[in-house]
Amino acid sequence: MNQDLLAATTAAVRDAGARMLARYSPGSRQPGLPELLDSLHANDSAVAEVLRPALAAIQPQAQWLDDEHGSGPLPPGEWWLIDPVGGNVNAVHGMPDWNIGVSLVRDGRPVLAVLHFPVLGEVFTAREGGGAFLGGERLRVSAKTSLAGALTGTGQAQPGHDAELLERMGTSFTAMAKAALHVRISVPVTHQLAQVAAGRMDLHWQFDNVRSHAAGVLLVQEAGGVVTGLDGEPWDLAGHGYLAAAPGVHAAALEVLATVARRVSS
Repeated sequence: MNQDLLAATTAAVRDAGARMLARYSPGSRQPGLPELLDSLHANDSAVAEVLRPALAAIQPQAQWLDDEHGSGPLPPGEWWLIDPVGGNVNAVHGMPDWNIGVSLVRDGRPVLAVLHFPVLGEVFTAREGGGAFLGGERLRVSAKTSLAGALTGTGQAQPGHDAELLERMGTSFTAMAKAALHVRISVPVTHQLAQVAAGRMDLHWQFDNVRSHAAGVLLVQEAGGVVTGLDGEPWDLAGHGYLAAAPGVHAAALEVLATVARRVSS
């Protein structure tokens, strides 16, 4: 994957971040659901207006998909997968933990990723086979080998979960909280994945995989992390869940989550 392509994509994402940052206010408060939904849509549209023409100029043959809650397989070829404002619900409530996320997926695998956190001034990038970086600093996942000292997390990929999935999330929180030092449930999911790639967190698991997570998954992989399905099979863009973890805690975390699966199914 060409370094120039990554540089051009990063510049486009920074421009979109500047557009969104101009809209953002830490004093923002939403009086109700209708106003919240209007703000979410307006933010997504503002970012897409910047990204779509810029990315089309960078890689004209790649198709565009900005359904951040979409899941399932993609047709062959190259796709720009866009999460216009990851953690948009945080942004419209004045919180700083939101990002602009872009990945380029080729025949079902992510080959390029850019995650920009405008309020924090951080830009995470990755290329397939080229490593993961925060600014100019190469990233490495945590060296921990025990869940006893691990910072872990999960979160909601999309609203409107069914009762069974919510029950599974709750059960997994309890199980992981007994095994690990700390469990965080938060959005955006890509924020947690970036923290795993940086070694700030040790693992993240997800029961409702969506395609827009591909940027964060590539960051973890290129930082030396292990990303698999919840049965231990290789990660797949169209899979139903995954575990992204430092190598030293992946197996133990997978066993905790397998125990949860057995409890829920019994």
